[in-house]
Amino acid sequence: MPIFAQISLKPEVHNYLKDVFLNKEILAASGLKEAECRFQRLLMCLSHPPAYTCVRVSTHLAPLEEIRQKLKEELKKQIYGPSTDEAAVKILPHPCIPDVLLLPVIGPRSVSQLSSEVVVGAQCGSAVLRGAHVFAPGILATPKFMKSGDVVSVFSDLEGKCTRGAKFFQGQRVFLGNGVAEMDRSTIFCSDKPVSGLGIRMVESLYQSPSFDGVLPSLAFLQNLPSVVVGHVLGPRPGERILDMCAAPGGKTCHIAALMGDQGEVVALDRVRNKLERIRQNAQMLNLHCIKAYCFNSTQAVGSDPAQQTEGPPFLPESFDRVLLDAPCSGLGQRPNMASTWSLKEIRSYQPLQRKLFHAAVKLLKKGGVLVYSTCTVTLAENEEQVAWALHTFPCLTLQPQEPHIGAEGMLGAGLSPEQLRCLQRFSPELSWDQTGSEGPAEPPTPLPCTANWDTIGFFIAKFTKN
Repeated sequence: MPIFAQISLKPEVHNYLKDVFLNKEILAASGLKEAECRFQRLLMCLSHPPAYTCVRVSTHLAPLEEIRQKLKEELKKQIYGPSTDEAAVKILPHPCIPDVLLLPVIGPRSVSQLSSEVVVGAQCGSAVLRGAHVFAPGILATPKFMKSGDVVSVFSDLEGKCTRGAKFFQGQRVFLGNGVAEMDRSTIFCSDKPVSGLGIRMVESLYQSPSFDGVLPSLAFLQNLPSVVVGHVLGPRPGERILDMCAAPGGKTCHIAALMGDQGEVVALDRVRNKLERIRQNAQMLNLHCIKAYCFNSTQAVGSDPAQQTEGPPFLPESFDRVLLDAPCSGLGQRPNMASTWSLKEIRSYQPLQRKLFHAAVKLLKKGGVLVYSTCTVTLAENEEQVAWALHTFPCLTLQPQEPHIGAEGMLGAGLSPEQLRCLQRFSPELSWDQTGSEGPAEPPTPLPCTANWDTIGFFIAKFTKN
């Protein structure tokens, strides 16, 4: 059993989620035992990475098979070694999504802990479990005399209590694997200015997955599978004007532009100014020119005076053919997430914001246009309940089937009809856990279509048209 058996949650959040997954509709449909098992599987899944690393490829720049071969060559050269048998480098095309490649993740593996320990932040720890090396900004504590070349064990601080620059840490933490220090302790902590660059090169991770740092940056873009599905469900077409309301860091924005063949206009809004540069950098790296990014609060993106209309926000009502509302959310579907320190008040704070954004989205959408709402969380309040509220609040909206639909249908508990639930798409990793085992797969899971589609982050998608 891995050390991080289940995600650690505050008791109030644990009980809140349990009530969601054991609501009256679910209990009536599946019974108490199955509902409880599903909830426990969810907690287990969230603390482990998905079974596959998903790579969205730039098919607007080159054919998928050509990129797949280039990716194999790069991984052999940078990670596996040039003498590696090509068959050992597994890169699989997704059977339904034409711009996705999948790399099996092996683990959890048996790795022995060492006496020399390095502690990293929780966000850095999650990245390590998905194949990343440790970069200097993520390091919190190292041995007193750590030198470049030392072999160390890497741990993640679960509660955010480790003081940066500490020489040891006895708080709640979890083992991630072993690596080789690329910097001295004095370089990491004693510089006059923040240090960047590779701090620990992982050589024995609990989960074996290639690092993509600098690998074909214009052709291969790391993105969770449900996030790629969102772009296809939105269905952008060349020449359209499309709004991405909460766009940073720009992965979905760039995907929309690529699906349009870079023909038309994609308007990306985000309220955090320093995140806009990331959107522009991604667009430039992927050779996309139809994206216009603005620092703006999307709840205020609806204007009313045509005489004051400028190129940027606010925009006149019914200005967009399609709108993506990938809403700020509690993020309780993100994986791996070994611990969450959020309070129940914080978890519940997102529903009102999402509804304000919904009001703006509906006003900005043209008649006959498409609105896609998505989150990366597992709660009913931010997902199915928002759909029920939207259908009641906006009679002009009609729920639509989705293509592709590779996830599960919507979850019971929000009073939606069976037909409405079938239109929704919920990626529920706990539903795949019986296939991979409670400790995750020791070898690449099979069959691909089933496991790759379900063993993902927790995610939710709803598609509407405006009548």
